[in-house]
Amino acid sequence: MTAASPLLSVVITSCIMDRFIDVCELLDSLKAQTLLTQSSKTRKPAESPIETIFIAERSVELYEKVKEYADKVGLQNFRDLFSEERLGLGGARNLGAREAKGEIVAFIDDDVILFPEWAAEMLKTYEDDSVIGVTGAALPLWQGKNLDWLPKKFYWLISCTDWAGWDKVTEARSLWGMNMSVRREVFEKTGSFLPGLGYHQPMAEDLEFSLRLKSKTGKRLLYNPKTKVWHKVYAYRISPKFVASRAHHIGVSRRLLRTTYLREHASFHMEQGMIGSIAKILCLLPMDLVRSPSLAWNKFILTTTIVVFAATGFFFPGKDLKAAKEITEALR
Repeated sequence: MTAASPLLSVVITSCIMDRFIDVCELLDSLKAQTLLTQSSKTRKPAESPIETIFIAERSVELYEKVKEYADKVGLQNFRDLFSEERLGLGGARNLGAREAKGEIVAFIDDDVILFPEWAAEMLKTYEDDSVIGVTGAALPLWQGKNLDWLPKKFYWLISCTDWAGWDKVTEARSLWGMNMSVRREVFEKTGSFLPGLGYHQPMAEDLEFSLRLKSKTGKRLLYNPKTKVWHKVYAYRISPKFVASRAHHIGVSRRLLRTTYLREHASFHMEQGMIGSIAKILCLLPMDLVRSPSLAWNKFILTTTIVVFAATGFFFPGKDLKAAKEITEALR
């Protein structure tokens, strides 16, 4: 990379002190980016090609502790912002985007750890002018014993990407919020993330945002498998309650894609492949039962929970669909 390389703004948001250690480990991985080492030969010592913007919602303690840690480790070009109100993920990211100075604005979850080449690979993908947004791989970093039995085809439950099976640069339907970036011009042409969407809402804000920016710009979204992060997986992510909620959310979201203008820009190949994967897992359960009854039982509970709650969300979305339609149709 040279001094003329685009400045990369990295936006991180968090709202609870429980994530302090996670944020610190993330900042460590930002400081260790090879892009910083490469650019040190062409930039002045006080300059940094990576700008980090951390947004703390409501937790003054988190805000102060993260700032103190960034100063302690000498993370250059770091800014932290505080919001007294709960902005939500979309709202907090919008605040970060407004403050960002980089030509490329990246958004990552507060519980990821970046691979050293993450920033360099992210910027490299934008050498093609037809690319408006980039997303990358998220590999599971299990935070407990007996969690890694989860079949890879269900990694979408834990916001990891191995379920897709992509091993080369591929055009993507949408960006994945735990590891994504866009050109800054996007916010001028397509608007911001919608605060009314999100994980606990009818549709993920990153999916709606991705389809909208493709519609407005006519440009491409790319998945680069070398733009990698570790995504921490805590035990609650494979609990029956979480899986049921996540599956229901996916069902409502896909019904929304089918019934609004967004269907014009969405492909359903991934969902079709998922149906086949579920059928295959169910067919193999008898063999799993012989090898490991407890594993077979876990897979059976997981699979049936996904099927039941995803189907319920899709066929009986109720008020969720009506509310989401009002939001999305207003963007036409």
